[in-house]
Amino acid sequence: MTRPSLAHHHTPGASPTIVFLPGYRSDMQGSKVLAVEAWAQARGQAFLRFDYAGCGESPGAFEDQTLASWRDDALHMIDSLAEGPVVLVGSSMGGWLMLLVAQARPERVIGMVGIAAAPDFTRWGFTDAEKAVLAEQGRLEQPSDYGPEPMVTTLPFWTSGEANLVLEAPIGFAGPVRLLQGQCDAEVPWELALRLADTLRSDDVQVTLVKGGDHRLSRDADIRLLLRATEDVLTACSSPSSC
Repeated sequence: MTRPSLAHHHTPGASPTIVFLPGYRSDMQGSKVLAVEAWAQARGQAFLRFDYAGCGESPGAFEDQTLASWRDDALHMIDSLAEGPVVLVGSSMGGWLMLLVAQARPERVIGMVGIAAAPDFTRWGFTDAEKAVLAEQGRLEQPSDYGPEPMVTTLPFWTSGEANLVLEAPIGFAGPVRLLQGQCDAEVPWELALRLADTLRSDDVQVTLVKGGDHRLSRDADIRLLLRATEDVLTACSSPSSC
C-alpha cells in the first residue's frame, strides 16, 4: 500500500539513527523531541523525527488512524529514510509503537528508550463504562489536560490496540532498554514500567522512577535524564556483547 508523504525532519549522521516516536495526539515539535534532536546533531548522530498521519503537519484525518496504521507509518519512515540500525525513543503511546516496530524489524532495532511508555493502554486505560460508549457510539470524548479540545478515541483505534497487545507474552528483544517513568504520572501507572521490564527478554533493561515526575517528563531535569538514558543505550550498543 502506498503511504502518504509524512512531514518529517531527517538529519544524516553517525549510525545508529535515533528515531523519535511521539505519543497520542502529539507531534514532532514537542520539547523532548527537539531536545533529543539538538543533542544528536551536536554529537553528529543521525536523527529522524516525523508526524504520524493525521497528526501535526502530516496529511490525513486524525480519527481515521489506528495504532496499526501509525506503526506502519513508523516502519515506512524507518525503511525509507534511516540507514542501518536504529535506536527508538518512544513517548507514551510511542513506547507501545516502539515495541511493535522492534517486533516487525528485529534486524534494524538495536536499542530502545521509553518515556512513560504506555503499551497495551486499550487494555488498562479505559473503564467498562468508557468501553461501552466506544462500542455503542464508535468514539469516546474525554477532557484533555493539554488543551481545550477533547481527547478523542475511536472504536477502530481501540480495536487495533486490542489486536496488537505486547504484554501478554515475553517480548523477544535482547538489546539495551531504558525506561523512564514518573511516579506522579496520572495517565500511566508507574508499576507498568516494571511490568514491561519484566516482560522484555533482554537482560540489559533499566527502569528509572522519577519521584514527582508527571506524564510529560519535560522539565529540565527530566530532559537531562532522557539524554543520559539515550547516551547510555548508544554506549551499550557500541559493545558487540550488547547489540
